Amino acid sequence: MTVSTPGALSPAAARAAIRRGEYTGPTTGFCAGYAQGNLVVLPKTFAWDFLLFCQRNPKACPLLEVADAGERTFAQFAPGSDIATDIPRYRVYDHGELVAEPTDVSDYFNARQDLVSFLIGCSFSFESALLEAGIPVRQIEEGVNVPMYNTNIPCRTAGVFHGNMVVSMRPIPHRLVPAAVAVTAGMPRVHGMPIQIGFPETIGITDLVRPDYGDAVTIREGEVPVFWPCGVTPQAVVMASKPSFCITHAPGHMFLTDVTNAALKL
Repeated sequence: MTVSTPGALSPAAARAAIRRGEYTGPTTGFCAGYAQGNLVVLPKTFAWDFLLFCQRNPKACPLLEVADAGERTFAQFAPGSDIATDIPRYRVYDHGELVAEPTDVSDYFNARQDLVSFLIGCSFSFESALLEAGIPVRQIEEGVNVPMYNTNIPCRTAGVFHGNMVVSMRPIPHRLVPAAVAVTAGMPRVHGMPIQIGFPETIGITDLVRPDYGDAVTIREGEVPVFWPCGVTPQAVVMASKPSFCITHAPGHMFLTDVTNAALKL
């Protein structure tokens, strides 16, 4: 699959290429104008608790769609998609322990019929809006994954699920911070406005060059680190809560939907 111009790909074409195993990297900058999503797959016995967790933590986990137990398609956001093959890389957890990072999880879906899939909004979806407003997105410029960090911000507990928020960071020129806040505030279904601006230590982040997930990016003179709630939060929560089984996307390796970012704006 040619990824020299990933923003020009249609979501269906990108998913098909990923399904064929032609691309296994992060999806930042892919399918310009279309929403991307985080994936969480849990046994049905945990589904209600996780649904409640999303409702109680809408900034970190803005829920877009829930598939029926055993279903492998997000019918509203990507008709004809295959949840088990259409993400470049997955993570599989056993009682909160990361045990595999496959590019195809069909075997897990085939082995059991009780898996419920959740699609959660992703901050990659507002990056095209930032670019359209003349706001730089550094990880796209540098061709790397977005930096993501664990924080000391507790999520609201729901059933068995508990843990702290994960945030993504983008360096923004100081003069453009108000515009970045305004652009993203209008997109709450993909995390909305920042959770912290300029003072990472207040949310428990001590070293910006060592992200917990993703890659470090350059912060230039005159730029401010800006932090948004991140859809990797469920992975931190899974590691803390230790459900018997869970599948997620690998950080930065998202599900590409057929729904435009504009459709998710207020």
